[in-house]
Amino acid sequence: MRTRSDSTSVKSVVAEIFPRLGLKANNAGVFAGEWFGSGPALEKHSPIDGSLLGRVGTATPAEIDRVVRAAQRAFAGWRDLPAPKRGEVVRRFGELLRTHKRDLGRLVSLEAGKIIPEGEGEVQEMIDICDFAVGLSRQLHGLTIASERPGHRMMEQWHPMGVVGIISAFNFPVAVWSWNSALAAVCGDSTVWKPSEKTPLTAVACIKLAERAGRESSVDPAIFSLVCGDGTNVGEPLVASREVAVVSATGSTRMGRRVAEVVAKRFGRTLLELGGNNEIIVTPSADLKLAVRGILFGAVGTAGQRCTTTRRLIVHESVYTKLTRTLEEAYQQVRIGNPLDPAVLMGPLIDIAAVENFTSAIAAVKQHGGRVLCGGKRLAGDAYPGGLYVTPCIAEAENSWSIVQHETFGPILYVMPYRTLDEAIALQNGVPQGLSSAIFTNDLREAEIFLGARGSDCGIANVNIGTSGAEIGGAFGGEKETGGGRESGSDAWRVYMRRQTATVNHSKELPLAQGIEFG
Repeated sequence: MRTRSDSTSVKSVVAEIFPRLGLKANNAGVFAGEWFGSGPALEKHSPIDGSLLGRVGTATPAEIDRVVRAAQRAFAGWRDLPAPKRGEVVRRFGELLRTHKRDLGRLVSLEAGKIIPEGEGEVQEMIDICDFAVGLSRQLHGLTIASERPGHRMMEQWHPMGVVGIISAFNFPVAVWSWNSALAAVCGDSTVWKPSEKTPLTAVACIKLAERAGRESSVDPAIFSLVCGDGTNVGEPLVASREVAVVSATGSTRMGRRVAEVVAKRFGRTLLELGGNNEIIVTPSADLKLAVRGILFGAVGTAGQRCTTTRRLIVHESVYTKLTRTLEEAYQQVRIGNPLDPAVLMGPLIDIAAVENFTSAIAAVKQHGGRVLCGGKRLAGDAYPGGLYVTPCIAEAENSWSIVQHETFGPILYVMPYRTLDEAIALQNGVPQGLSSAIFTNDLREAEIFLGARGSDCGIANVNIGTSGAEIGGAFGGEKETGGGRESGSDAWRVYMRRQTATVNHSKELPLAQGIEFG
């Protein structure tokens, strides 16, 4: 790693961007039209070098109730504002994101350890979803349905749900919140965001921009509220609140199962985007050069800490040796280090627990009898301060092994050969998760089979594209233990609204449906 200059020094970047983002050494972490937070402070250390970035106050139980009540009051006025007017507030927020893209992208790098292009790319996702939401604000339409009764008009319409609770994970500390909040806002809902306790500063910075957009638009800024804290003391009360109409939760399957149980008991609505165990199939006809590029970004990007990270590689036996050797060479060229350095392709893992899970997974592979082809080491020395840097790993494994069936949030790629496409698809589908999948092939029949009903069982299926990097225009989410929820594009907006079938009788008669005669 090159000698760090001011542009790659955590301390100097903090000094540069914190004032512009409204951040300080000590920050309130609760917002409901005003800032407060008297719970225990979260201390956020950068995974880049372990240095303290700042402290963020958390919510007490009483303050969670206060925030939810404020969000309810904001909703009462917000829902009556015409949807295109709501879109204008989101447009203003998007403009502020454009202005602060560079600073916010660097904050993502400081707090989550992402390389600069990924940090800024995540902010661009926020900008894109704001643009999408602004257009959507003029398209929240229902249906006109033919009525069997004369003189009647039947229609389907959509109304705001209420308060939406948003629980996000550290690996996309700002984008996932925006997917939910921008759409929920134009749908007429208010939101309460509970970010990961590992990335509270990016949440505070985003809400400060959202607050500004609200105040400049003369609307109650509590439509974008915030409660920082951990899952037990903050997440649980938020999920349990009967005043929260929808809970959108992104994270582990274990967390999602708990959220689903709590919300279902009170007949609330959930949107769950949980774990992934994503694969790429490489067929004999594949463009191997293209495949290597897709695999490399999918498996190594964000240090393997994406829900869409490529975790399993299923390769036809005829190209297995050639592809794995090419991948080993490509892995050796991945520059690891300070993600603020533009030359670096992979930064640190988020914390020591992530490093321990990574090394434990590799030990489990070896215990099963698997073979590590490359990587899998923890890096030490002055070039890797903080102790959270590892080398990305490729390991030969079998799909049935418990460690392969489990999602390890780190840069481990399990490779395995196959003989027939049916066998490859069975391997692809043979895990509890169902988020993202891909096939590299130049055979039209193989591609269509993969995309067909007997092909991939995932919510995302790609041809000649990797498993990561979904566009905001398509609905994002997966099946099985991934939770079944859909965020972002397409018609994902409907989860934030309640459907209503309405019938108007404009005749002077009162005919009943199904031809029923009564009296």
